[in-house]
Amino acid sequence: MIDVSILNEEQKEAVLAEEKYLRVVAGAGSGKTRVLTMRIAHLIQDLDVRPSSILAITFTNKAANEMKERIKKMMPEETSQAWISTIHSLCVRILREDILAMGWPRNFTVLDADDQKSILREAYKEFKVDAQTYSYSSLLNYISNNKSADISVDRAYVLAGSYSGEKIKAQIYEYYVKRQNDLYALDFDDLILYTVRMFRKYTEILAKWQRRFGYIHVDEFQDIDGIQYELIRQLTGMNNSLYVVGDPDQTIYTWRGADVNIILNFTKDFPTSRTIYLNQNYRSTSVILNGANSVIKHNRNRLEKDLFTSRESEEKIIHYSSAGEEYQAVWIANTIKELHSSGKDYHDIAILYRSNYLSRALEKALLDERIPYVIYGGVRFYERQEIKDALCYLRMVTSADDLALRRIINKPKRGLGNKSLDTIEEAARASQRTMYEVIRDDKVLSGKAQKTVDAFVAMVERWRRKAEEGEVELFRLFEQILDESGLKHSYEENQELDRVENMKELIDDVREFTVNYPESTLEEYLQEVSLYGDRDEVLSSDYVQLMTVHSAKGLEFDTVFVTDMNDGIFPNERAMNDGNKGVEEERRLAYVAFTRAKNRLYLTEAAGYSYILQKVRTRSRFIDEIDDSCIEHQGAVREETKPGWISIFEDKPVKETRMDSSMITQYRKGEQVVHSKFGEGVVLKCTGGIVEIAFPYPYGVKKIAAGHPSLTRKKELLS
Repeated sequence: MIDVSILNEEQKEAVLAEEKYLRVVAGAGSGKTRVLTMRIAHLIQDLDVRPSSILAITFTNKAANEMKERIKKMMPEETSQAWISTIHSLCVRILREDILAMGWPRNFTVLDADDQKSILREAYKEFKVDAQTYSYSSLLNYISNNKSADISVDRAYVLAGSYSGEKIKAQIYEYYVKRQNDLYALDFDDLILYTVRMFRKYTEILAKWQRRFGYIHVDEFQDIDGIQYELIRQLTGMNNSLYVVGDPDQTIYTWRGADVNIILNFTKDFPTSRTIYLNQNYRSTSVILNGANSVIKHNRNRLEKDLFTSRESEEKIIHYSSAGEEYQAVWIANTIKELHSSGKDYHDIAILYRSNYLSRALEKALLDERIPYVIYGGVRFYERQEIKDALCYLRMVTSADDLALRRIINKPKRGLGNKSLDTIEEAARASQRTMYEVIRDDKVLSGKAQKTVDAFVAMVERWRRKAEEGEVELFRLFEQILDESGLKHSYEENQELDRVENMKELIDDVREFTVNYPESTLEEYLQEVSLYGDRDEVLSSDYVQLMTVHSAKGLEFDTVFVTDMNDGIFPNERAMNDGNKGVEEERRLAYVAFTRAKNRLYLTEAAGYSYILQKVRTRSRFIDEIDDSCIEHQGAVREETKPGWISIFEDKPVKETRMDSSMITQYRKGEQVVHSKFGEGVVLKCTGGIVEIAFPYPYGVKKIAAGHPSLTRKKELLS
């Protein structure tokens, strides 16, 4: 008999339940993996179920391996084991045995992402398609969506109609499918689709697998899509047991097909089923949990449950309002330094954000404070392809060096081949000039290639004149460069929205730089960026983890910062445009973010203008939905209903202070000041609301708006 004494009452019920169909609604941090593994151990040890007749489907290899290890520790004497795998691994096993019925060999190839791109490269070459016009990711999404929707190649041509772009996609789809058939290769989508189709067509094969697995378990049931659910129902049939575990409040993958209604409607599909709620949370403090609960209760399409915990704490959720994105990042970095100084390890701290582009200011602040960090499952902001491309366009305006020119002269594609570039490079080497000087001053190519180069030079020279004359602000010039070069449009056309958002964030970075340093030059900006982009931090095992909220699913940390809690960012603007359905998904995402924290939760927002949103940032509605008893407000936020007002959260009721020109601080030459980012400095002069300050190495002389909240008189700070 397995030992269930370590379980609470609801967990015991879930492990020992006798019902044929069971839905376990497991709240965040409620011990669902323990329940699921002990359920399998109970079947084997207490009910003498053959391990080989038990199937457990997970959604990651990591989760499958964790379950295997736990069961092995509970039952080390067992020689045979239950089948625990991802749904794709299960389908490979089924198809290896029976795909002959579909006319395919058992030794078919499973395509990984690189294999898929290799086929696309062949297709692009065949049809003379440019990868910058039709990115690999956008085409793979197109193919995947067609397959999932059961749209054949012939149907794709019909749907393409007279649209040339859609016809090209259909052509590539046809080529891709033909190459798969030639190679006897299946991609990840095919693994599930072929298994489902085979079961539909050959009932005797389906019956064999139904007899094989009498007890079926599904983890993270809230994340499955329609075709996966059909496979699960096929295997369950009329006679098998189905045990599903999930939490509809954590359905955050609808954008890739997950359907929250599958878990919500489970009792309709299986009328004799039973539902058990795991409501006790073992991860978070009561304040964090109650705050998260008070937010998720605003969703209407959910199963009502009340998570609770015995972990009491006086630490409230801290909501910090900053004057801008940079100041939000500086506050987070300083808070992390304080936590680390008080004994908190860096690896116990995570910074979560809604989208990857938001890491830019955070990375700069962490680097400035020499706080080691890692981007979990991602690439650092200044190392991203589109950022490097955009910065190389800026370098064309300043240095026009050979490396920058080679990188971007064909981004987006302009029809210049390697032979043309080699000709330019040889002429540059022979005359000891840069490649740009050669194409600007000489005619080294001919025909169409020379016309293309001339147009490129004319474009760069136009930007250079504008930069020299200062007729437009630096960030406005950058906007023009990204538009006129075609770089931004190429990403927009391919629906590569993450890259577009990253470029908009880079424009915002340039804008902030010009606001903070009004007399700075383009060369100075590029020099500052190079310090962040080229700095190679030595990371020990102790580092802060930065990641999107989606990447944080299934993880937990002692201390969590959730940044940029502004309407339009979190909740995301595109989701908000999708009405209540989109907002509910974002609210579930916020719930997941908040419940990653064990002991401390910080929610931060930034006021000021957002280039991406094209408007002034406003506080996220999710902040307002948190119960007042769970949250402490710090910092200053702009009051949405009273333009120009700032709310200072000290004691309730909220104090409000009108900010006008008479309140802007006046500084005297020689006066000592403190900046939140640059430290102590000495005022050199103050004119026109701009104060020039000498800071110690490595910052030097900076020009800052006199009324900026980052700046304080030293005596004021001490008092």
